[in-house]
Amino acid sequence: MVEFLKQLTDPQSIIQYGGLALLLFVVFAETGLLIGFFLPGDSLIFISGMICVSKPELLGINLFVLILCLSTAAILGNMAGYWFGYKVGPPLFQRKDSLIFKKKYLEVTREFYNKNGGKTIIIGRFLPIIRTFAPILAGVVKIDFKKFMLYNVIGAFAWIGILSSIGYYLGTYIWVQENIGYIVIGLIVITTIPVLTTFLRERKNRQSH
Repeated sequence: MVEFLKQLTDPQSIIQYGGLALLLFVVFAETGLLIGFFLPGDSLIFISGMICVSKPELLGINLFVLILCLSTAAILGNMAGYWFGYKVGPPLFQRKDSLIFKKKYLEVTREFYNKNGGKTIIIGRFLPIIRTFAPILAGVVKIDFKKFMLYNVIGAFAWIGILSSIGYYLGTYIWVQENIGYIVIGLIVITTIPVLTTFLRERKNRQSH
């Protein structure tokens, strides 16, 4: 089990050992299930795009099919998160921290949601933690489902399309293939900065009150 969890946090292991099926599950889980916030969504999508051009036999599909499959998984993940939040509702904010749930992540997402409104569903796709909790919070506040689905679909195709396409076109360069580890670290740092900024602002606001 420990070894399996390690593989779930390593983008290359996910693709190498789990193939397309595990890839789809990880994207689904990270975009709407509480257990998904620690999964490597951005780097996984980027690397899967690279593999479509550098090692196409690993996934056995082209870039267009990859984008369609991953976007569908991301849309379904957000729908699952929305209905979970819709059913659980406000008591979720009173829930104690556990191994798979951290209240501070929900608070950070609420702060981000208050600032950006429904667009959080789109913008949050590109931000770790936010993309996991944004659809759940949308369900908690009971945003109109049709409006939610519009943001959901746009955000999914934008997130998957942009990252996988960048990976696909950069994957033709040997230097990129040889330095993928550094690129993944860079992606993590870049996407974490807005989340960290929001968290620090939220903590500062709570202390001032």
